Amino acid sequence: MKMKHACMALAVSLAAGSAAAATTDFSSGTEGWGGTQPADGIGGTRIDVNLGNDAPALRTIINNFGITFANTTNVDFVKDYTATGSVTFGIDVLTNQVSILGTELATDLVLELRDYDNAANGLPYTSVWYTIGTLDSSLDGWQHYSVTIDDTSAIGLPAGWGGYGAELADGTPYLPADRTFASVLAGVDEIAFTTYKPGYMYLFTDFDVAVDNISVSAVPEPGTYAMLAAGLGLIGAVARRRKA
Repeated sequence: MKMKHACMALAVSLAAGSAAAATTDFSSGTEGWGGTQPADGIGGTRIDVNLGNDAPALRTIINNFGITFANTTNVDFVKDYTATGSVTFGIDVLTNQVSILGTELATDLVLELRDYDNAANGLPYTSVWYTIGTLDSSLDGWQHYSVTIDDTSAIGLPAGWGGYGAELADGTPYLPADRTFASVLAGVDEIAFTTYKPGYMYLFTDFDVAVDNISVSAVPEPGTYAMLAAGLGLIGAVARRRKA
């Protein structure tokens, strides 16, 4: 009986780990997330308790070149992502306004994973980035965007991903030759959802954008599933033995 309970505890523990996830819904504060703040004190980023997607939301209202929602302190989001085989990043977005001189437009929202410990060629950080969605006020209500990295040990950039840390003469960014996709993932110091895409220039824009339910969900290495299968198999064997 004790063995059965121990195996069940092991299986439950491993199953929980296999779906390990962290989500910030802003019901307990910012949990390390911050947004663009103005130099002139007009507008900025704050928690809006009335706007959230089933909870409060982090909202930015500002006239600026771009906006960023970032985290540098929460270890659920700032960590070594190569410790798991794959990982999924998700975010809910509500776009009330993105306009230039009164004309509404759509702009890309980029997920950027930044490593400040290994900056190259005089740039502030090395990063890998992906266009995860679009800020577009014509879209109705909250939009959910996500991206999954299937192989966190990849050397080259997966399809759709860009790199930053060095620049060509024309300003085109690229991942430095001494860095890999995996080496950046191994030392993420900041996770950012931003309208600033490396290599692009921007005009002053009016933003009213809220984000909610920012999440990261990691999938353990295959060995973990083998342990889970072994634990479940042992439970089955014990159950069959008791029945006999």
